[in-house]
This record gives sequence, C-alpha cells and structure tokens, in this order.
Amino acid sequence: MQAQLLNLSQSQVKTIDSSLLTLDEPAEWLTFSESVGEVTHKVWESRIAIEGMHCAACAFSVERALKSTRGVISCDVSASAGRARVVWSQEQTKPSAWMYAIQQAGYQVFPQSNTEFNRRKQSRLLMWRWLVAGFCMMQVMMYAYPVYISNQGDITPDLVKLLRWASWVLTLPVMLFSSGPFFNSAFNDLKHHRISMDLPVALGILITFCVSTLATFDPSGWWGTEVYFDSLTMFVFFLLTGRWIESRLSNKTAGALESLMRRLPASIERLNLDGSFTRIAVRNLQVQDVIRVLPGESFPADGQVITGSTNVDEALLTGESRPVIKDIQAKVIAGSHNLTSVVEVLVEKLGSDTQYAQIVALMESVSLDKPRLAILADRFAKPFLLLVLIAAGLSTLILWPTSHAQALMAAVSVLIVTCPCALSLATPAAMLTSAGALARKGILVRRLQALEALTTIDTVIFDKTGTLTKDAILVAQTQTHQSLDQQQCLSLAASLATHSLHPVSKALVAANAKSMADDANVDLHVGNVREVSGFGLIANSPALGEVKLGSAKYCEFEVEPSDVMQVYLRNAHGLLATFILAEEVRADAKAAILALQKFGLNVWMLSGDRESAALAVAKPLGITQVLADCTPQQKLAHMQMLQKNGSTVLMVGDGLNDGPVLAGAQVSIAMGQAVPLAQAQSDFVIQSAQLSALPQLWLQARKTMQIVKQNLMWAALYNAICVPLAVMGYLPAWLAGLGMACSSLLVILNASRLSRIIL
Repeated sequence: MQAQLLNLSQSQVKTIDSSLLTLDEPAEWLTFSESVGEVTHKVWESRIAIEGMHCAACAFSVERALKSTRGVISCDVSASAGRARVVWSQEQTKPSAWMYAIQQAGYQVFPQSNTEFNRRKQSRLLMWRWLVAGFCMMQVMMYAYPVYISNQGDITPDLVKLLRWASWVLTLPVMLFSSGPFFNSAFNDLKHHRISMDLPVALGILITFCVSTLATFDPSGWWGTEVYFDSLTMFVFFLLTGRWIESRLSNKTAGALESLMRRLPASIERLNLDGSFTRIAVRNLQVQDVIRVLPGESFPADGQVITGSTNVDEALLTGESRPVIKDIQAKVIAGSHNLTSVVEVLVEKLGSDTQYAQIVALMESVSLDKPRLAILADRFAKPFLLLVLIAAGLSTLILWPTSHAQALMAAVSVLIVTCPCALSLATPAAMLTSAGALARKGILVRRLQALEALTTIDTVIFDKTGTLTKDAILVAQTQTHQSLDQQQCLSLAASLATHSLHPVSKALVAANAKSMADDANVDLHVGNVREVSGFGLIANSPALGEVKLGSAKYCEFEVEPSDVMQVYLRNAHGLLATFILAEEVRADAKAAILALQKFGLNVWMLSGDRESAALAVAKPLGITQVLADCTPQQKLAHMQMLQKNGSTVLMVGDGLNDGPVLAGAQVSIAMGQAVPLAQAQSDFVIQSAQLSALPQLWLQARKTMQIVKQNLMWAALYNAICVPLAVMGYLPAWLAGLGMACSSLLVILNASRLSRIIL
C-alpha cells in the first residue's frame, strides 16, 4: 500500500533514506508544512531547503524532478536562496516520495526546520575542501617555481621528473576531495541528461588532470611534455574561494530569516488554577491562557498585557527602532522581546494566526519569488552552457594542428571562464539582499518583481482613512451651551461613550482620559445606558435627567450644514455641548508626499468620505488631485482610467475597500495595520505604518535596479572579453578559474552594498 501510494516500486521504497520515511507521519510534516485551500482536498504546502544548487539549471532540474512526481501539484525553486516551496496532495503522495525524487536528481533535501544545522555542516565541509585546495596549491606552486625560473640545463631531468611526481601526488587530494562538488554535480547532470554550470567546470578540471598525468607518466607522448598541476590546483582553489564567500553571504541572508523564525521561545510560564506558574512548552499553549513573560524573553503569542508594565523591542517585526512602552491593556505581538519588567499576558492568538507568523510567511514567499530579469537570465543560462561546450570543441579543432596540449588547455579555459554563474546571480542576489535590508526596517517585500516595477511608476494614489490619517478620531474642540464647563461635558459624554465601540465613542473616552480633572461640582454619573445602533446613546443622569449623545437628528434639533464632523450632547432642557471631531493626519504624511512630488511623481487621493472631509486632509498635505465620495468600484474605475491614459500607478491603501485597487495597480503597498485581505493584494507591507518609508522605499528600489544593471553589464562584459581570449588559447586555465571566481564574487559583493543602505 505504501509503495502504491508513493508511486514507487518496492525496491525504490527500500532505497529511500529512513530519515525521509519518518517525515511521512503527519506530526512530522506539520513542522514544515501547512494545509492550503479547502480542507477536504487535503492539499499541503511544504517549505524545504535544498543543498547542492548553484545555478539556474540546478533549480530547473529540481523543478523537473518534482513535477514528474505523482501528487505534486506545483513547486517553486530558488537556487540563490537554496529553498523550495512544494504544493502536494496528501491523497496521492507523501513527503518522502517527492523528497526522494529530489535526491535522485542529485541534491540533498531537508525540512526547513533543520536548515540551520545542515547549512553549518555544509559550510564546514566546504571550508575544509577550500583549505585542502589552498594547502596543496601552495605546495605544488613551490615545486613548479624552480622549473619556471631555471634556464635550460640548470635542473637535471631526474629532478624535473621528481618534482612533477610530487606535484601529481599533491594534486590527488584536490581531485578526490576538494573537487568533489564539481564532479558530483557533473555526474548527476550526465546521469539525468541535463547540463548545469558544474559540468563544464568538471570537464575542465578532468581534462587538465588527465593531460598533466599523461605528460608525467610518458613525457614523450603526443599530448606534450607540459604539466598543469599548478594551474589545476590554483583554479580549483579560486573556484572554491568564490563559492565559499558566496556561501557565507547567502547563509547570512538565510540566517536573517531563520533568526526571525527562531524568535519564539521554546517554553513559557503559564498561570495555574491555584495562582502559581508552571513552565510549559509553547506548543502546549491555548488561547485565553495567562502567561508570565520575564525580562529578556520573547512573547510566544499575540495577546494583551493584564498585569505589569514594560518596554518591548518590536524592531524586527515592525521596524520601530525604539523600545515601545506596554502598559495594562496594551497589545503585544509574538516574536517581540520583553526588555525591562515582568508582565502577565492574556493569550489571544497562537501559531499561524499571529502577526509574527504572517511576517515569516511573507519573508519565505519572497525568498522563492523570481523577478522578470532573473527568469530571463535563467532561461539564457542553459543555452549559453551549450554554446560553451560547442565553443570549447571549436577551440580544440582550431588549435589541434598546432599543439595537442595547447588545444586541450584552450578548451579547458573556455569551459572554465564562460560559466554563467555571475549571470544567474546578478538579479536575485541584489533583490534578495535589498529585500532583507527592507525587512530589517519593517518593510516586507511580498514580490521581488515589484522592486523593478516600483522604479517605473509615475503616479501615486493614496487612500485617506487609515493611510494618510490614523484610524483614531480626535476631539478637536468642545463647545458648551449650558452651565457645565468643557471638562464636565466631556466627562459626561465619556460616561455614555464607554458603553459603545463606535470610533466616535472611543475618541470621546480617549479625550476625557487625556484631560481628566476632578473639579466637577455636579453629579455626572449615568445609569441605564442604551445604544441605538446607527444613531447614538441614551442614559439617565441623577443631576441632568435623560441624556442623549449622538447626531443632530438623534438629539432632535436642526443645525446648519458643516464641513466638519460633529456629535452632540443634550438633555431635556436643550443642548449641553457640541464636540467637533477631526481625523488625525499622520505626522510624516506631508514630508513623504512632498518628497514623492520632488521625485516627479503625480499624487492623487481617492476617498470614500464626503468631499469636504477629503479636502480638509488633502489641502494641508499639498495634494491637489482629490476624488471623494468614491465606492471601491469607482476607485478602481478611476485608477484604470489613469492607466489607460498611460500612467503607471502605485496604490497605497488600508482596509477591505482597497483590495480591488491594490490588486489592479502596477505596484501596491499596504500599511502595517491593514486587514489581511489588503495585505494579500499588496506587493509591499509597511509594518511600522510610517509614510516616511515610501520615498525611501522608492530610492531603495532605484538603487537595487542600478545594482542589478551593473551586475548584468559586468557579466556580459566579462564574457565578451574573456571568451575570445580563451578560444584563441591566450587565457591560461588558472587565470580562467580566477576570472570566473572573481566574476561571481564581484556580483555578490556589489549586491551586498544594498544591505548597508540606511532607510
């Protein structure tokens, strides 16, 4: 039954690593998989790490192996990130089946939960290969040096032969150990009838070693008397140097994600029924549990502080660099750090429901995203490798009549120098580095392609409420009409408002708390408070009788039309107070919009509010193009009209009614407090909800594309110069290896400059 389920023969099942078979237990695959779509379909999405991928062709090979496995619905593989996302059907396959397919393709696969251990293991092994190659290279160069500087007859033939034999012996560890990654990858390529960048490299190493070995064993043969052990060990060392540095930089990027994923503590103290606390595993927590978080610990869940006050570090999650004060009733988010005091927290959300889990999911998704330029480079890489092999063959044919050894070494140089590693790395290296830098500043990139698209925009559309303004409403002014003063009227209104969740009620309660005074000389207590949905509140006051709080219509009197929001408080004797309300514009909104306009961008504001309220926000911010009283459909229609007229639109929004416009824009940004649907439709999420991040994000995108273009130009220029030299035999093998390693290393180092940009 197991073999039938996995679509494998009994002999294949026996060959599957036992560690893979253990992952077929649901309890195990839950550690790196999550259910997607309808539950009845039993479809899972797994995130895994893959070792051994070095170029686009490797990623294509893994994708082909996965897609040929029964039950695999879709997959995305990133060679630069060393990760893959696999969507599979529980009814048709198991994790061991499609992981076995990856192994058969010649790559090592691990659940993402085990990636740190395996990454360190592979890094240590690569370092040992590099050290062995470096040591042997220095020894071989020491034996080759006397031959280079001596004149004819200075060294006896026996001594020359001895030096060559010593070099051959010292080259063996390089061939058998240090060159292992190139040979293993090339062997897998041949076995599966494919080509990757390691195939020409392995051929070059093997040809050089064979020619030099034959010259050592039989110096009088047709292959010539020259040996190239020094060149061989040198370019293996250079290649491993580039790959090791590339690995360190890639691990640094991958480690940033994993450090975020490891921010949840393994255990926490939970309140018992008898009032004591017991430390338990975080996985045993449940919603509505009360936990105690000590200074230095991370919060394991989203919740509300019920006892104590502390400072919390939310920098990695929201981009807020300063510690945030959390008092009673304040919300805390999973993954943030408690800095100063012990607090007790009521657990409200756990696991995948937390804001922390959503951030991790976004970062994982972007590591697998393939920008348009990267896809084009990947598609070009495979045919380019075929041309490399053809060029190497032509070089051999051209130079063969002159010198067999020179012809073979020219072919080696072509194979080594033209490897398209730099071309494949040019785009993803820059964009992933930039995405990591933005994430550390609280800006999550959901699609890497959006970084390129962001540099092409000419129009920015803002939603008003929740984007240019804060969600909260402010009490801007209190006007009294009877014997009560402003504070007394505000206190009375707040007594009614505490029984409502309406935004206006919250504004009155907040205003009263901010300006609380104890000088009331009448009894303002109220009782029997009732809310009339859509109109207001009514209550009984011992001193004032029946009191109403709400609209003019609800309070039963007429007022002149006004451009500002107002709410009224009255009793049986007439109007007690008028509260003039206002939306609080974000402090950094004006500076952000001014910066965008200086960049030459056209700024619009689309709002569902009435025109007077929209203009009251837009004018102080310098926005002259405003469309008010918009339904979601009208917002979308207006944006589509702009696009038809040639505009490339960036939409910045927040809330459910922004979903269609966010989805229709060329680039979209959701603010950090946006509802999940709005975030799902956006290309970027600004966790800190700071509009000042917008111009900086635009500048970062432009800098990223500059780096990408520099990398692509360098890769093209490098090949244009070196390929003709190699074909004609003017580029020695060791210099070809150095050029290839330096080319890839230059691309990585150039991309790493993006991580130092301060937002």
